Amino acid sequence: MNKKILLYTATVVAVGFGLIACDPTDSPATAAVTPTPTVTPTNTDQNLTDDNTTEETNQTISHVDAYGIDYKTVFAQNNQAAYITSQCYTKTEDNEGGVHNPCFTCHINSNEPNYINDPDLQEVYDMSEYSKINRFTNLFKDRTDAVLTINDNDILSYVREDNYKEANGTIKLTQKLNHIPSVWDINENGKWDGYKPDCYYNFDSEGFDKDPQGEFTGWRAFGYYPFLGTFWPTNGSTDDVLIRLAEVFWQDENGSFDLAIYKLNLAIVESLIKQKDIVIDTADETIYGVDLDQNGALSTANTIKYKWVQPTFDVSTMKISNFSMSYVGKAKSLLITNEYLIAPGLYPKNTEFLHTVRYIDIDETNATIKMASRMKELRYGKKVKWNTYAQLQNAALSEIKEKDDFPDRLRTITGNTEFGLQTGLGWIYQGFIEDATGELRPQNYEETLYCIGCHSGIGAIADSTFVFQRKFDDTHFKGGWYHWTQNPNGLKNISEPKTRDGRDEYTLYLEKNHAGDEFRDNTEVMEKFFESNGSLKTSEITTMHNDISHLLLPSRERALQLNKAYKVIVNEQSYIYGRDAHIRPVGNVHREVEQGKATRVNAVMY
Repeated sequence: MNKKILLYTATVVAVGFGLIACDPTDSPATAAVTPTPTVTPTNTDQNLTDDNTTEETNQTISHVDAYGIDYKTVFAQNNQAAYITSQCYTKTEDNEGGVHNPCFTCHINSNEPNYINDPDLQEVYDMSEYSKINRFTNLFKDRTDAVLTINDNDILSYVREDNYKEANGTIKLTQKLNHIPSVWDINENGKWDGYKPDCYYNFDSEGFDKDPQGEFTGWRAFGYYPFLGTFWPTNGSTDDVLIRLAEVFWQDENGSFDLAIYKLNLAIVESLIKQKDIVIDTADETIYGVDLDQNGALSTANTIKYKWVQPTFDVSTMKISNFSMSYVGKAKSLLITNEYLIAPGLYPKNTEFLHTVRYIDIDETNATIKMASRMKELRYGKKVKWNTYAQLQNAALSEIKEKDDFPDRLRTITGNTEFGLQTGLGWIYQGFIEDATGELRPQNYEETLYCIGCHSGIGAIADSTFVFQRKFDDTHFKGGWYHWTQNPNGLKNISEPKTRDGRDEYTLYLEKNHAGDEFRDNTEVMEKFFESNGSLKTSEITTMHNDISHLLLPSRERALQLNKAYKVIVNEQSYIYGRDAHIRPVGNVHREVEQGKATRVNAVMY
């Protein structure tokens, strides 16, 4: 449905969903927006008088580093619309009049309760007066000379260094945050108030992370189909994603850790996000008091049955009951009290994700690529607020109305370097990125702003996230619960994913975009998969159907070049001008777009 039609029709629908998993503690006026974290003012010693105030107290602490990175500002230095990514400036029409559609990757008809239903954005450059100018000027730089100064051995040595952990297993960044440099301490209270990395990337046979003492950290890795385009390794980076539910989901009703309970709750959340049945190890339902397979009896179950019936809302008690699906263990008890809630397409509150973006390494045989030890970025997200269907829909409607009423007004994104930035839909995102020496540092406001648009304003996401809905199922290695480093085959011999309507997803991307990336800059994929007349090579597509690595993995030469190109950006610390790895200037991208100009693509819908 077109967004403007949705504006006038969805208000009535929203009422119908108001009873689905409504949080009785929410205020309708504020529930759709996460409360702004309080920034503690600079501490002063109230016992000091004017006569004995030290010289240090009067000094101004700088929050700008040697490269000009301002950690305290909540104003974008280069691009106030950085939440609109560089890919959105792609030229959809080539010099020969051919039309390319990479836009459906993000702007697509959404699944409820994502009410940002935006396939219409495939068809038009819907930019404001400010955002029509492409401020990602790194796209237009020629890095040929800079890349030539980096030899293959040097870049391989660099990407193989671990910039996350020390040799003794301690986390470098966390140690630094525990003794916070003053330049990062924006509220000057002597401590880091945001997320401190606590994943050791030390996985057991089921993908669970453990600390150096062998204790579970709660993080669990999973394999997934890489998201379209930019996140394919052939376009510059490898990556991984981990999930962690709140501790109550790890515990039995007495509050003791129970791994079996945690595994079941993760499977229940997977079922709710995918809105489909999930195969599990045999579970005794009588232990948990939950009919997991919804067969009407408490016995043994091998499936989390996805079957949602709207629960009952009691106006007199303001409580919800009679849930057709339920968590197990302590989380079940808290669901009954409504401290935690449940609904299709939504994660429980306090769910966390950890996403690393990494360089590309070459494997020991020198024949293919693998995930590098070195991280480009460490990205963290946490759901800090539960919003109902109605609240989420009202937030989407409000955004549409504001865009209609004030087309040139930019989004207001609240947050800061320490606390992270808020999506307005209940999540906070925070990031860490390489400094000029290759060590991880906090992203500042503008650098994190780059992440917010994709995690809060497009049709392709499920409750702010991209890949848990793309997690491998039980037919894959370890049932999909593993870290990429644990599977020696990596992405090899994995069949192509399907769209919601049953089409081959990666093939569809190649068909509609006529390229392997948004900028049509990946000549390796184009030469491999396309005939000179632009048609797809049947033999290559047939191979890719059964082995996605045939498309997703770059050659050794390309991998090294992409690593070098990104390293130049690291040296410059120029992330706010774009962090896409390329060597020559990108030609298929606008420096400025005409507001409201048609893209000439035919919208794709699933």
